[in-house]
Amino acid sequence: LFGPVPRGTSVDLVADGSVRGEWVRAAGVTPGERVILYLHGSAYVICSARTHRGLTARLSRSTGLPVFTVDYRLAPEHPFPAAADDIESAYRRLLEQGYRAKNIVIAGDSAGGHLAADLIIENDRTGTPQPGAVVLFSPLIDLDFELSAQTERIRKDPMISAASARALVKLYTDGNAADLPRLRLDLALVRDLPPTLIQVGGAEMLRADARHLHSMIDKAGGRGELEIWPDQMHVFQALPRLIPEAELALERAAE
Repeated sequence: LFGPVPRGTSVDLVADGSVRGEWVRAAGVTPGERVILYLHGSAYVICSARTHRGLTARLSRSTGLPVFTVDYRLAPEHPFPAAADDIESAYRRLLEQGYRAKNIVIAGDSAGGHLAADLIIENDRTGTPQPGAVVLFSPLIDLDFELSAQTERIRKDPMISAASARALVKLYTDGNAADLPRLRLDLALVRDLPPTLIQVGGAEMLRADARHLHSMIDKAGGRGELEIWPDQMHVFQALPRLIPEAELALERAAE
């Protein structure tokens, strides 16, 4: 369903301590100075680097860059902050391997959007250099799904309800207070925000989250661009067999 992996794509699995995932390189793509760190979504409880391989391989083909997709630990076996810690470990490992922060692009979808924003905040807190850019597909930001619930009263999401999505995410938040700083994210005090592209479908409830994230970036003095693709569903970029706009959006993200 997520689209075929382009012919000639190479995949190298990594299991190195707290860093697990896979390197994905489209045909002709070789290791270089620049890299994409991909954070997959699906409510912190399902999916993996493998399920998103079609998307990351196409992203590698469009950009000419290697993609490392993090296989972070999933709930309910591994609740908060396991996933966020794994993302931070993967980013730090790229820096240790010699990649300059400005040459790393963070990309992700759905819950990967929340993980990306958390990483940006943690980088600021710890004095770690920020990535060169961020590209997010249908980012989840409000883990209470209050924004989504308001949005679905206007137009129901064709994929899932706010209540159902909230139940899944609760397996990750695991009873922690909703206003915990690493759960209710605030970019207001972050210095040196990387330029960010946000793409969201016009038919999905997370368009409210996308607007909220874009507003936070703007108020913090960062540079963000929000694209709302009319009538599209959640992470439509992953569905090239079903949605013609998927390739157009991905090419735009690659630029």
